Amino acid sequence: MNTRMVLPDLEAMQRQIEELQALLKAKEGKALAFKVTEKGAISVYGLQRFPVTLYAGQWERLSAEMGKLGEFMKANAGRLARKD
Repeated sequence: MNTRMVLPDLEAMQRQIEELQALLKAKEGKALAFKVTEKGAISVYGLQRFPVTLYAGQWERLSAEMGKLGEFMKANAGRLARKD
């Protein structure tokens, strides 16, 4: 019977600590926090319960359309719910 304890990977633990710190900061000050995932996507913390994760190209497409999104929001303001 082997009673030796297996230590967790220190890098994995550090990543998890950073993720939890980002979540706490996002919740405390409602500031947005950003993180690059293991697969190379960008996660935004602080908008909702779970992070919003997209790849760089998807964020670029969304960013390029922000003007249209603003117009759409104005045109539909009466029908939109808000959660700040």
